[in-house]
Amino acid sequence: MARIPTICPFCGCGCNFYLVVHDGRVTGVEPSPGNPVNKGMLCAKGWNSHEFIHAPDRLTVPLVRKNGELVESTWDEALDLICTRLTGIRDTHGPEALGFLCSAKATNEENYLFMKLARGVFRTNNVDHCARL
Repeated sequence: MARIPTICPFCGCGCNFYLVVHDGRVTGVEPSPGNPVNKGMLCAKGWNSHEFIHAPDRLTVPLVRKNGELVESTWDEALDLICTRLTGIRDTHGPEALGFLCSAKATNEENYLFMKLARGVFRTNNVDHCARL
């Protein structure tokens, strides 16, 4: 059995815990008592945060719609498509036709970079956030 330190994926607070790994499978979590954010405690989401890791319906590769069907693609293909479509909308309809939604599952730094992408690259101030804890 191994304990792997990580950060909870469910909000931007930065709670730390250990993933408990047994025979190559994550079986649970243990809170990190030394972390100044969560001080050895976890919310309900944190305690159950490992459950999606081995879910059979979890997406593990990007899907791109081709001829009306979702098909597996590479990350390069998916990101190129996203960039092409977003810049096309911006160039055709103007930057105000775009909106970007940040995530409470990302850190403050990641959300800041996302906002910089929206404003700096796509020239829109239409950025919102779903900060619900």
